[in-house]
Amino acid sequence: MLNSYLHLNSKLFDKDAEQKPTRDGYGEGIARLGLTNPDVVVLTADLSESTRCEEFARKFPERFFECGVAEQNMAAIAAGLGVSGKIPFISSYATFSPGKNWETIRTTIVYNKSNVKIAGHHSGIVTGPDGATHQATEDIAITRAWPDIKVIIPCDWIEAKKATIYAGETEGPVYLRFTRDKTPTITTDKTPYDGLKIQTFWVSENPAATIFATGHLLYYALLAAKNLSEKGIEVLVANVSSIKPLDGEKALELVEKTGAAVTVEDHQVIGGLGGALSEFFAKTKPVPMEFIGLQDTFAESGAAIELIKKYQMDEVAIEKAVKKVIKRK
Repeated sequence: MLNSYLHLNSKLFDKDAEQKPTRDGYGEGIARLGLTNPDVVVLTADLSESTRCEEFARKFPERFFECGVAEQNMAAIAAGLGVSGKIPFISSYATFSPGKNWETIRTTIVYNKSNVKIAGHHSGIVTGPDGATHQATEDIAITRAWPDIKVIIPCDWIEAKKATIYAGETEGPVYLRFTRDKTPTITTDKTPYDGLKIQTFWVSENPAATIFATGHLLYYALLAAKNLSEKGIEVLVANVSSIKPLDGEKALELVEKTGAAVTVEDHQVIGGLGGALSEFFAKTKPVPMEFIGLQDTFAESGAAIELIKKYQMDEVAIEKAVKKVIKRK
């Protein structure tokens, strides 16, 4: 059953349930921060509309910097602002930032512990028709490898707004990951949020496996849990919004209840959530695991829903993975 005490969206599984891209939450979050903290500044690389910086730019033009198509310059400028008392947010497509400007972020922002927030937009295969060149599916791996950075992936637009505000109020480099396509609204304004904690969104008695999901694919994990429950198979579903630092204490608690784990992410299975959890469980409690995500391949162009099905990230694939991992216990 959905964890009702967390105030999740009661209409989540309805056909007409609300859907919005997580980038909308980012736009609302930076606008809110702009009102409450005069040190917040926003930079973008000729993508103010796509990355939802427009409202901030209209309200605070003196704190908005249009850097043009120059992601490396944008990162270096932000690094200087971040060590000078400002709180910069840099906004671009994730394939360009942190993709194209990876080394600049590493050397000028992360190495110097500059207080910069990196907003990577158009992540995952749900970027859809733009194809592999714009579908960021390696960004979790390349950012979590940096020392002392937080990597946060909101599950919906409401959590994205909360995550953006949290990042602005947190000292040090943060990577925030957002989607372009509309995705289901899972949480509500009343859902508790702690940017670094794992939350259990589906609870059951005598669960046989734990599904750890991050980002918008949490919806498919919850749908799989619902379908499995109707077939007599009970699971736990956890929302892992922070990949780094990983909430190891909660992850261990959940996997000790079930003895098996499935990870779900719109990312390569190499180096993302699955990699982070398997590294952790190898040191603490080795368990059978299955991994939902891109299986060492680029995705094609196409409608987001079609790509999720083709690359086996939907509820059907998750159900199969759960049944498979239970047999391996």
